[in-house]
Amino acid sequence: MAEPEIVTIPAPRENPDLIGHDAAERLLLSAWNSDRLPHAWLITGPAGIGKATLAFRFARFVLSDGGGGAGLFGAAETPAGSLHVDPESTVFRRVAAAGHADLTTLERSIGSDGKRLRTAIVVDDVRKAGTALGLTAGEGGWRVLIVDAADDLNTNAANALLKMIEEPPARTLVLLVCHAPGRLPATIRSRCCRLALHPLKESEVAGLLQRYVPDLAEADAAALARLGEGSIGRALRLVADDGLTVYREVVGLIETLPSVDVGALHKFGDRLARADAENAYRMATDLLTWWISRMIRYGARRGEGGLAGGEVIVGEEECVRRLVALASLDRWAEVWEKISRLIARADGVNLDRKQVVLNAFHEMQTVARA
Repeated sequence: MAEPEIVTIPAPRENPDLIGHDAAERLLLSAWNSDRLPHAWLITGPAGIGKATLAFRFARFVLSDGGGGAGLFGAAETPAGSLHVDPESTVFRRVAAAGHADLTTLERSIGSDGKRLRTAIVVDDVRKAGTALGLTAGEGGWRVLIVDAADDLNTNAANALLKMIEEPPARTLVLLVCHAPGRLPATIRSRCCRLALHPLKESEVAGLLQRYVPDLAEADAAALARLGEGSIGRALRLVADDGLTVYREVVGLIETLPSVDVGALHKFGDRLARADAENAYRMATDLLTWWISRMIRYGARRGEGGLAGGEVIVGEEECVRRLVALASLDRWAEVWEKISRLIARADGVNLDRKQVVLNAFHEMQTVARA
């Protein structure tokens, strides 16, 4: 069967739509319509839920002076009712094309080899952004800096950004997109207005999946939305890497515990060890640890309310119930920690992927047999 084809998905700077974050949009509108718009915002939440899309949406709105009615301090003389900017407008098109003189985007840059992205946002990138913000606004209005993502800032870059946030030029707006705010220096967090976005509803993720993957079966869209845990980005990665098939294979192997189907396990490990299967391997290990953590949460609630979010595939809850009965939650928590450390260590020293998979299931089998 042919894999579902994903239609072109607009990048955050090109996306005119924001799904599921009406409350956040209202809060930004309220701040704009007042005369006290905070100059720095920390937009937080899980990856893939629309944080960058919201940041660019607000940036377009601000760069167009809230629809053309901004007062002296940025407050609208006629209060704006939406952050929407017409996709046919000049501001929208220039932001989409990364060609607006008053919008600076700070993200990981290409390294010295001229090919690969750096692993972090470096201090030189922040300094260049600071220089751009120090210039007179080309449009005579606001200047906006979007940091996507703030999680990527290394220590020196974070310190340089802090100085910019502490002493911003007039009519400057800084929007930090952040997946894990706890990793940021407390000094940066304390100087930003926090805007926490929540995961999308399962129905919203399923609806977006059917928009972006129109030939995806409705049942598969529902299953992928559940695996996506409120993140359309995660759900689309699952589609791209055939994650639902991988998940079924992972759960199928778990269901054979405490007697693992050795032949099926080795076959699975061989497939994930292929040179072209790195994405599938990462998907499999991510789904395995996710499944174990969900099992532990089920056990902690003593099964009350059933499996969190419901079953992804039929028979899952019975498998969870059986394994929880075979060992204490402490033992399963130890397994989760061991497997998580194994996966992290494998990434650092380039361990054989198949061996990682075999070792992970060996840990589970040992506890299930105890």
